[in-house]
Amino acid sequence: MGNFTTLALFCFSMLAVRAVNSQGTLVYSLGGWRPPAGITMVLDGLTAFMLATVNLVAFLIAVYAVDYMEKFTSKWKFYSLYLLMLAGMNGVLISGDIFNLFVFLEIASVASYALVAFGTERHELEAAFKYAVMGTVGSLFILIGIVFLYSFSSTLNMADMANFFGEKGPGNVTIMVSVLFIMGFGLKAALVPFHAWLPDAHPSPPAPISAILSGILIKSLGVYTLVRIFYNVIGVTPKLSSVLMFLGALSMVIGVFLAIGQWDFKRLLAYHSISQIGYVVLGIGLGTPLGILGGLFHLFNHSVFKSLLFLNSGAVEYATGTRDLRKTGGLFQKMPLTGSANLIASMSIAGIPPFNGFWSKLIIIIAAVQAGRYGYAGWAVLASILTLASFTKVMKYVYYGKLEEKWNKVKEVPFFMKLAMAALAIICLFGGALLIGQINRAFLQPAVEVILNGRNYGAMLFKRIL
Repeated sequence: MGNFTTLALFCFSMLAVRAVNSQGTLVYSLGGWRPPAGITMVLDGLTAFMLATVNLVAFLIAVYAVDYMEKFTSKWKFYSLYLLMLAGMNGVLISGDIFNLFVFLEIASVASYALVAFGTERHELEAAFKYAVMGTVGSLFILIGIVFLYSFSSTLNMADMANFFGEKGPGNVTIMVSVLFIMGFGLKAALVPFHAWLPDAHPSPPAPISAILSGILIKSLGVYTLVRIFYNVIGVTPKLSSVLMFLGALSMVIGVFLAIGQWDFKRLLAYHSISQIGYVVLGIGLGTPLGILGGLFHLFNHSVFKSLLFLNSGAVEYATGTRDLRKTGGLFQKMPLTGSANLIASMSIAGIPPFNGFWSKLIIIIAAVQAGRYGYAGWAVLASILTLASFTKVMKYVYYGKLEEKWNKVKEVPFFMKLAMAALAIICLFGGALLIGQINRAFLQPAVEVILNGRNYGAMLFKRIL
């Protein structure tokens, strides 16, 4: 039932993309109460893009979990928490009210805390406790920021708030709120220096949970919320843009340096999540049309190839019982599909052409050069080279080399696990097509336009209502 639910969500998301392209922004007022007094749900280009990304990856991870979660008891509890977390993420994306955005964010967060502890082993419980404590601190920063925004603007509706800031302009309150939101949403997105929870939380749970945490949760609760509030509600200033670019570059470089020395497969991938989120924030922080396009495209690409890498690591652990790179080797002979999928995902995350990660990284680097940010462009290139070195190590120690005798009985993983990995690998191979013609105009460009419109988001929404 859980798989049919995620499939239905993905189908509805694709219908949402179509609806935005044919009808423009759609606004729904709950209970007939019109904004700003009532609660609204908003479907615009950015929301549709994020819904399609989140629900595509969530569906394929659910397919993978059909076989993988058989070795765990209480499978129904996993699907209950999984769907609750997915409901929270979808709610965050469609909410037009900043307090309800926070409520949905907490629903997804609480479900994710429980999922991290799902295996109930000591290290999982420790990671879940650390994640819950730091996540609660981040939520507190966000809630305090919302309180200050409400006391300043007397509204919780984001469109109404955008109109207010458009008239009044930024003040001392917005500076303080921006700091609170950078800390709060930056923690949810695992930006350096707010990343300390992620290297423990992402490797500890079962592979499908690791994949959804890294693939879509940190983007929907962290990156999306940062972008929506800063660009469409408060408004981005040059100083704020500089802060976002700096945090993005810092995450990009520190994350990859920390990843290189790891020998735990999933922990290595966790540090790369920090690094790749840096690319997304750097691109969006540039604030140029090309930079935002590259940032959003890399957000989609990272959702795909990082989810695939975590599913690959889960397949290796499922077959061998270990995540230690030094204890494996030669598994390509026994697990050709998993090895091929891992090679594709590794080339994608390293930015090797013609895989999808290459195109989004190239756009971000070109955008940085065009904006005169040559230093940031150089750091992006360096991080990509180091990423390639890191995943060369993974391929060498896990899939190539001599097959040890103890792995002679290893065999490829069950059908549904292979199906999910193959589907994600195909997207990595042909993901660059999203930049071509009508697909780009229907999927990526509407999201870019919403961000570029800035606080006009408010005026545009009220026109749709009236």
